[in-house]
Amino acid sequence: MTAGRPRVAVVLFNLGGPDGPEAVRPFLENLFSDPAIIQAPWIVRRPLAALIARLRRRSAVANYALMGGGSPIMPETLAQASALDRSMALAMPEAEVRSFIAMRYWRPMTAQAAAEVASWRPDHIVLAPLYPQFSTTTTGSSLKAWRDAYRGPGEVHGLCCWYDNQGLIEAHARRIEATWEAAGRPRVRVLFSAHGLPEQIALSGDPYQWQIEATAAAVAARLGEGWDWRICYQSRVGPLKWLGPSTPEAIEAAGRDGLGVLVDPIAFVSEHIETLVELDRDYAELSAELGITTYLRAPVVGVEPVFIDGLAGAIRRALGRRGVCPDGGVCPSRQGRCGRSRD
Repeated sequence: MTAGRPRVAVVLFNLGGPDGPEAVRPFLENLFSDPAIIQAPWIVRRPLAALIARLRRRSAVANYALMGGGSPIMPETLAQASALDRSMALAMPEAEVRSFIAMRYWRPMTAQAAAEVASWRPDHIVLAPLYPQFSTTTTGSSLKAWRDAYRGPGEVHGLCCWYDNQGLIEAHARRIEATWEAAGRPRVRVLFSAHGLPEQIALSGDPYQWQIEATAAAVAARLGEGWDWRICYQSRVGPLKWLGPSTPEAIEAAGRDGLGVLVDPIAFVSEHIETLVELDRDYAELSAELGITTYLRAPVVGVEPVFIDGLAGAIRRALGRRGVCPDGGVCPSRQGRCGRSRD
């Protein structure tokens, strides 16, 4: 224990994103080199990742150009870290709490964050993924990278998931209601759009789909009676069968039913290419082509105070446990590839 107030390092895990056009190709190579993303031997995965990155670079650069040339995920995560530090300082004045950012596929990457945390010499470390719902492809990959990189002091606590966190649920509901109110309360179907996942990963015991369904149901319950809603999945790549229905399919179904759509990015907590380009441009254009007159998109939860305070509460609860555990509900036993572990 350090003299004076104990030090608590909060490590915020996120995907990361290229900060300029020159970073797009190495970012994509890092992404597709991850064995959690492409489950193949290194001798196959590495050249395949390089090929995918080369083929997708031009279109990806064009999409990032729509956002100023790079991803906004780092500045948005920095804002969340600052807001979280303020919330934690108010809730835990007896401790010195500091957030660190560990991006999985672009700077600052896990090894850099691990070195910074080790130099700070914390008494406690809370691993806090900014993915509310656990998947082996996101939180699982980030936790493994941290275990491989960190060699410093501190008792480790962590969140494998916080899909039913009340601050998260409330923030989504508020963003949906505000978007609907601002548009004049049109007749819409709420589409809870999550990043997709190959179906074979979900069938292997990965709890992501189950947790997405639980989060969406909790938000819908908070919204109350009278809301029409569905779950859908976006961002499919490659030839494998992915979870469905896809977001374009869900938009088409709403149009056939004579409804507009209000899309809520249920698995995202910060804006990035999947929200600002895929949702705001691609699917808005699809809706217009289909003759759907109302297409709305709720903002991500971002730095909504109730969301930040909810995450801070989850971190405080994690400090009372050893190892990595869920904050809130536990997955069914069939979801065996969850991230919970204990020292």
